[in-house]
Amino acid sequence: MERTLGHAGLFRPGDLGGVVYSYFGNIINFIIIAYALQGIGWSDSIIYGRVIPGLAVGLMLGCIAYTWQGYRLAKKTGRKDVTALPSGVSTPAMFVYLYGVIYPLHYSGLSPEMCWMAATAACFLGGFIEMLGGFIGPFIRRLIPRVAMLGTVAGIGLVWMATAGLFEVYHDPILGMPVVIIAIIGLIGGYVFKKRIPMLLVSVVFGIVWALFLGRVQVDTSTLGVSLPILSIRAVFQGFKYIIPFLSVIIPIEVYNFIETMDNVESAIAAGDEYNVGQTQIIDGACTMVSALFGSVVPNTVWLGHAGLKKSETGISYSWISAILYALSSVFGLYGFMNSLMPAVVASITFLWCAMLMLVQAYTDVPRRHGAALAIALIPHLADGLYTYVRDALGAFGIYLEETLTMNSSDEISQAMINYGVVWKGVVAMHSGAIITSILWATVVAFIIDRRLDKAAIAFVVASVLSFFGFIHSPTLVFGVATMSFPYAVGYLLAAAICYAIHLSHKKFMDVPRRYDYV
Repeated sequence: MERTLGHAGLFRPGDLGGVVYSYFGNIINFIIIAYALQGIGWSDSIIYGRVIPGLAVGLMLGCIAYTWQGYRLAKKTGRKDVTALPSGVSTPAMFVYLYGVIYPLHYSGLSPEMCWMAATAACFLGGFIEMLGGFIGPFIRRLIPRVAMLGTVAGIGLVWMATAGLFEVYHDPILGMPVVIIAIIGLIGGYVFKKRIPMLLVSVVFGIVWALFLGRVQVDTSTLGVSLPILSIRAVFQGFKYIIPFLSVIIPIEVYNFIETMDNVESAIAAGDEYNVGQTQIIDGACTMVSALFGSVVPNTVWLGHAGLKKSETGISYSWISAILYALSSVFGLYGFMNSLMPAVVASITFLWCAMLMLVQAYTDVPRRHGAALAIALIPHLADGLYTYVRDALGAFGIYLEETLTMNSSDEISQAMINYGVVWKGVVAMHSGAIITSILWATVVAFIIDRRLDKAAIAFVVASVLSFFGFIHSPTLVFGVATMSFPYAVGYLLAAAICYAIHLSHKKFMDVPRRYDYV
């Protein structure tokens, strides 16, 4: 029987499922973050003493804020079926921060401690940008075609998440194949056990038991114990001096993040819960900033899934229960213990699942005619992945690539690849600022398809300015005629001139069908 508190349902039938979705889904993200940071030599004291507790603080505050929002909405409307918004780590932003900010900081030669400081500064700045989204989000959304945002996220999902997930399965097929197929049968096929036990939870539990049976994991209780989150204000402000070269990564992914919040809140509104979009964006940003002050390195957001939670009769209580669980798990060091239980291949299920959702969403949530814009948005991310794999493979043998700042200098390895027909200069150029490049090209192609060459010209001018100052096609912010990015600035200006010239003259000199089906 549903118990009530004022106008809001205190406990509803789906609250247990909501806790499983919110808490355990984020636990998997925590484990992914821990694996990624261990891969570049971060110590357990940083990961489980600073980063994970900071994440938990942010999510706990987010859950409390969303509980408050839900209760206010229930009180305002007199309804008992209000569902609180789900709070979570932004999965696309998580991967971008890990592989687009933290890993490059590591490869630049920073120690793990300095790298962590820089990452907290990046997270804090990201939270501030996210808060601004409450005021400028609607304007940005009108300015940039939806395909550009979804396309760049789909590219990140394909290159960094889908490949990592499936590669991990094939790295250990005896462990990985049974686990991933259980997840796919449930998540993609829709099969579900009676009592509606989530198949993702089933696959994770099975994976842990199967890994223990095969001897693939060893239980580690060393992180268990009482440990309070540590306020790290000084570390955040010391880290700002390292993140200027990464503004071209941080700014666009946070623009995506606050638009993702807008989309997810609008999804909740469509499901019947009229939440305030701007207020929610400010909550997300504020929680991210506070989490960074306690050591977190990735931002918060409103998670996908509100409609599913509402359909399963989830209410408000799952949110504050999840907040309590985050707090207890952080204080008693449970995250490290759970990490030791879960092999990488089990965590990789989330990689693969989220990547598939991103790609499917990108192709289904944009007009069919914008398919070409979506396709071109993937290419810069492929270049980014290719560059990273080549760099890391050579680095394993003590061979390091230089990303040179001028057009006239290049290291021996890069020049050798060019001599053998590898279009390496193009790969390096697209790798630098891949997210912005992806957004720009998808925007241009979408405008061309929509017969707005004037807007395409403006997008190319923006690309030229960004190139001139080194936000794209350069490993650092720099400007001048001898820089690596200057030829791209000129090229974009030429493209802008062509687009605008055709826009002005096409009625006189060209036959342009009102609608053109290119496929």
